[in-house]
Amino acid sequence: MARAILRRALSLSAAAPATPRVAAAFASTSSSSSAIVPPRSPLDDRLHRLLRSEIAYIAERRPPYPPPRSFKSFAVEDRPGEQWVRLRAARRGAEAGEEVKVEATMFDGATEPLPEDAPLFHRVESLERGPRLHLSLIVEVTRADRVLGFICSAWPDELAVRHVLTLRAGGAGAGSGSDRGGRNFEKLGAEEREAVTKFLKEREVDEELAGFLHDYMANKENMELLRWLKTVESFLHK
Repeated sequence: MARAILRRALSLSAAAPATPRVAAAFASTSSSSSAIVPPRSPLDDRLHRLLRSEIAYIAERRPPYPPPRSFKSFAVEDRPGEQWVRLRAARRGAEAGEEVKVEATMFDGATEPLPEDAPLFHRVESLERGPRLHLSLIVEVTRADRVLGFICSAWPDELAVRHVLTLRAGGAGAGSGSDRGGRNFEKLGAEEREAVTKFLKEREVDEELAGFLHDYMANKENMELLRWLKTVESFLHK
């Protein structure tokens, strides 16, 4: 009997309409609670000031410039946010139908500092010049269904070939040993190394391209850093 009375009382209270005063008070409480904005923490304010300071420094001291879209016969393919850049060139004349593709990473290394027992003059010169940054390049020269590949190191004023590869274009038959091979450049004979260097230079893959890529990547690094800082700032500002 007690349970039946309790259920009856609950059903009556649920069915009873709210008075205008109670409804207004409830609506006022709901609207005021939804309008409350939590205060920004001191840590957020400090981080926001640091971001603004860094963005202003890069924009004033190291402002990025619009990246070039070409270099000599190469067209530059670059996408914001990616950590590499691609260059393509189509050969004309006697090498018609040949395509040269270069893929370069962002900076992925640097020369080690000179040891303490090195001559003082050389150490001072090295410190003034700063570290020599390094880029990795993959060069592919495609002609018909054959591809000649090169793995290279690009320094600010030098391009060094590390490996020479041969394979089929599009991966056709690449699984067989006769269709793919690689040689360490340093283990080639003097005439072979000279021929490889000349082959690449004729296709404008040389120290000038290395210098261009270093300038391009330094600017790209600034652009990517500035974009990232502004993204974080906009997130904190919301």
